[in-house]
Amino acid sequence: MKLRVVPIVVAAVLAASLLFGGWFIYRQVTMQNPLETLVTQYPGVTSAQIDIKPEEVVLKLDLKPQADVAGLVNVVKQKGQSIIGSRTIKLDIADHSNSALNQWWSEAMFPVAEAMENKKYTQISSTVEQMKKKKTGIQADTDMDSNNVYIRLSEGKATKFIVLPRQSQQMGVWPNA
Repeated sequence: MKLRVVPIVVAAVLAASLLFGGWFIYRQVTMQNPLETLVTQYPGVTSAQIDIKPEEVVLKLDLKPQADVAGLVNVVKQKGQSIIGSRTIKLDIADHSNSALNQWWSEAMFPVAEAMENKKYTQISSTVEQMKKKKTGIQADTDMDSNNVYIRLSEGKATKFIVLPRQSQQMGVWPNA
């Protein structure tokens, strides 16, 4: 019996494309699209890209200055629980800051880091309030949930969103500050 190579290769390619194509369509229709719709309909979200990985869900967001990041994360956790499951949510927020906001954050970073390290989260709010009094024109808000501390800085059209994980990391700086 002589095996013909061309039909075997064609059958293998067709089977692989059906399997991987079916998985891709399943993921798009049942996971990616519903989560993306949920995120983009939240007030203050300009655009969103979602990457669902085995261990985490990465939300790449472009937000308006008045966006409530803590509220968005809460809605995604509650309404998207069937999609997210046990995955963690990682936020990648587009930076629309200016030099004044970056300078403000660099001055506030040490007291905020100290409060985070000592788990005295109320000091973060008081630090932000004290810093707001020093620099007029900059608005700052803080919020917190069980996983993160959220700081929003804004001045005119410039906005900086800072998400600080409450579980401290071994060494280094905050990756999204």
